[in-house]
Amino acid sequence: MSAREFPAPIGWPLLPVPVAGRLGYPALEESIRQSIQVILLTRPGERLMRPDFGAGLDRFLHEPNTLSTRRRIRDTVAQALSQWERRLVLDNVNVSEVDGQPQQVRVEIAYRIRRTGVSGALSLSMDVGG
Repeated sequence: MSAREFPAPIGWPLLPVPVAGRLGYPALEESIRQSIQVILLTRPGERLMRPDFGAGLDRFLHEPNTLSTRRRIRDTVAQALSQWERRLVLDNVNVSEVDGQPQQVRVEIAYRIRRTGVSGALSLSMDVGG
């Protein structure tokens, strides 16, 4: 087969592409933010070689929006971040109702970076059963 018969490749490149002759790496603060997002959005069993990795927040999708569910979400987030992101000190995890949206909760995370002491915060909204 000639090269023209193969479809164009789809997906991520195997190697990063240098920009101006250098590889770009995120700063420590951005790296930790990205890591938190990955942990929260990954369900256990989804990552190869780490079957326990992730918070698995999708399991709350059909749970009622009650105080009990919000406490379970808070505990799940706190446990997953404490286990999988050792570069931060978790200061607070707050899960609250979203006004006018009975099927949504807001997760707010406050943390400090161990090495530098810099404070950071991240929040997200997620659907629950309502």
